[in-house]
Amino acid sequence: MTPNWDRLIRFIATDGRELRGQPILPSSDFDIGTTTEATGLKAKVIKVANGDIFDGATQVTDEEVTVKKLLGPVTVDEVPIIRCIGLNFIKHIQEGGRTLPPHPSTFIKANTCLQDHEGPIVIPKIAQDNQADYEGELCFIIGKDCKDASEADAFDYIGGYLSGNDVSSRKWQRDPALAGTVPQWNFSKGFDTYAPLGPQIVSTKVIPDPSKLTLQTRVNGDLRQNSGIDDLCFKIPQLVAFCSQGTTLKKGTVVMTGTCAGVGYAMKEPQFLKPGDVVEVSITPQIGTLRNTVEFA
Repeated sequence: MTPNWDRLIRFIATDGRELRGQPILPSSDFDIGTTTEATGLKAKVIKVANGDIFDGATQVTDEEVTVKKLLGPVTVDEVPIIRCIGLNFIKHIQEGGRTLPPHPSTFIKANTCLQDHEGPIVIPKIAQDNQADYEGELCFIIGKDCKDASEADAFDYIGGYLSGNDVSSRKWQRDPALAGTVPQWNFSKGFDTYAPLGPQIVSTKVIPDPSKLTLQTRVNGDLRQNSGIDDLCFKIPQLVAFCSQGTTLKKGTVVMTGTCAGVGYAMKEPQFLKPGDVVEVSITPQIGTLRNTVEFA
């Protein structure tokens, strides 16, 4: 599914309007996630038809504006649900003491988990005792309703790619005293702001082969995760086909494809997120850096 734009950002312009736009990159390697008012990034306004960024009548206009503040590319109203894949990088599976499942392991996040680029990750009081963790992930967004897709047709349904962070509360996920005998994924990963997405959506026209991308996650500048997307155990066409069997993936559904090794709880000396920590998920080339700061509720 190819939209009528190559890249889509949501932002506050210098004239105060909240807009969608196609950024005018100052260089081929410019990281959209570094945009500030001082950057002076220009964008062509995208006129969204029928409230739908994937509508065939949505068009890039000739109107140019300057970006003051970059937001997340999608809003809660545009994302019906976030579908997540667990256990999809072999080294992450090993660091968690598990084995590769025969089929993709799935769970969901509500759209209330969504958070903007540069928005705070707010750790609720119930999860502030050394357990908040990051999971940098490549995400894709469904551009048209999808059900019973084949692997061969999978890319026809993808509207674009973006960076994501599957924020997790490990005690609620893994501690038998709280989670029982099996991991409790939905509750432990389902708090408000626990799914930051951004900094832009990049269409399949720009990224025809996502396996060539590289994922990195940093906390306060310290590199924690670093892996090629080609290391995914279940590739993106498999994920689309599997998740859509007997199930409608509505337009706007975001799929988080899984995280790689290097999460905080699995470090030799476990490192959990604390107030003031800055988490950056970078997917290169093309997508850029999603940045969020941690705070306690």
